[in-house]
Amino acid sequence: MTDITDKTVSAFLKRYLAEVEAGNAAIFAGAGLSAPAGYVDWRELLREIADELDLRIDLENDLISIAQFHLNIKKSRFRLNQAIIDKLSADNDPTINHRILSRLPINTWWTTNYDQLIERALKDVGKVVDVKSDHHQLANTKARRDTIVYKMHGDVDRPNDAVVTRDDYEAYAHDRGPFVSALAGDLVSKTFLFLGFSFTDPNLEHVLARVRLSLRNNAREHYAFFRKRVRLDGETDDAYAHGLARQKLVIDDLSRYGVTAILVDEYSDINNILAELERRYRRQTVFVSASADDFEPWGKPAIETFMRDLGAALVEKGLRLATGLGLGVGNALFTGAIESVLKSRTSHIEDSLIIRPFPQHIPDAVERQRVWAEYRRRILSEVGVSIFLFGNKVADGKTVPADGMEREWEIARELGLVVLPIGATGSTARSLAERAFAEPDTYLTELDAKQREVIVSLSKDTDDLSKLIDPIVKLAVDLRLGQR
Repeated sequence: MTDITDKTVSAFLKRYLAEVEAGNAAIFAGAGLSAPAGYVDWRELLREIADELDLRIDLENDLISIAQFHLNIKKSRFRLNQAIIDKLSADNDPTINHRILSRLPINTWWTTNYDQLIERALKDVGKVVDVKSDHHQLANTKARRDTIVYKMHGDVDRPNDAVVTRDDYEAYAHDRGPFVSALAGDLVSKTFLFLGFSFTDPNLEHVLARVRLSLRNNAREHYAFFRKRVRLDGETDDAYAHGLARQKLVIDDLSRYGVTAILVDEYSDINNILAELERRYRRQTVFVSASADDFEPWGKPAIETFMRDLGAALVEKGLRLATGLGLGVGNALFTGAIESVLKSRTSHIEDSLIIRPFPQHIPDAVERQRVWAEYRRRILSEVGVSIFLFGNKVADGKTVPADGMEREWEIARELGLVVLPIGATGSTARSLAERAFAEPDTYLTELDAKQREVIVSLSKDTDDLSKLIDPIVKLAVDLRLGQR
């Protein structure tokens, strides 16, 4: 199993995450990304075609020629088109890797696949997708799009236009030249992650070579996952040694194009690495669950100052703050964050803050709770860490726990967030902290022993709330960086 602490993996996570955050990340998907969803690769797509030609597909490496041989004999694309429809039009569910990547703010996807898994996964998370499967579509822009998917070899719904035969490949630069230019431009300006791709496609090879010749030693760094060569069943020592040597040579050759190979022991390791990428991205954003209607024993001015300074400190450390503007304290938190953004003069408000005030004017109590539950889930689905502070309200003249904070705690746990209950602030936050201390291996699994000690110390009574700020912020920063 490939560990995320592996030097190459660790460097990839750090650098590609930075590109994701900057809006410069792109994906290039090959058939291997769709295979776990039950779709066939090129070899299986053409197996029956090869049988008709009295060829053994497992002995063939030049699969493009198989399609061309068939067309030469049959003088018709009908069987090729039907194979694409039969093998790739099923309404299969996207893979775990499709879903992970679709949740990240990656707005540029390229693929040689004909299936529709990518756009399905992106739409499932509520994104507006602009699909380009024909070069004429490149001139048009879908309104309010979040993501562009370039299907440079066509789409299963238009198999007659799909790039399949050698004729198609030879005419590609002429017939689909705008795709070549668009891909070359993205390879210059974006950092790509190649997934499920063998780098045998002549169109991509042509574009990579074009970019390399233009930029020489100034090309961007791209990444590609490969499974380490393993001994096949019945394989001789010489054949295995040949396979190992060839993989190394291929990887070395890809470096000419700025592509860094990430070798994994098993394909499932890619799932774990991408899950870690998403986890680190989400931990850039911290949700503060806080409310107070009773400000004792510190008093309202002291609590508002604490919240204002905490908001400023979190943003100053490069964290993104999410808040629902909780009762009594939310505006102070928001004010500190805004002041920090304006003071820096280098960041945009939307890059540092997610502000989601709760809708109040819903007269029906049942409907209000339903809307709030969905609203909370949507907010928390965008973050990786949740801090719980105070948590009380006054009902019928009495101070009672904030049941909304309890619901946010449960949703955060369900979504796999790191929960940081700050018990020193009392009320619901204290009861949540006590619950976590009683079952630390259930509630504090993401924290190491020292970090758990910090949470314990943050639950001791204090008459000076300001002393809580530095350890809270350090915890959040360490979690963002994956430090323990």
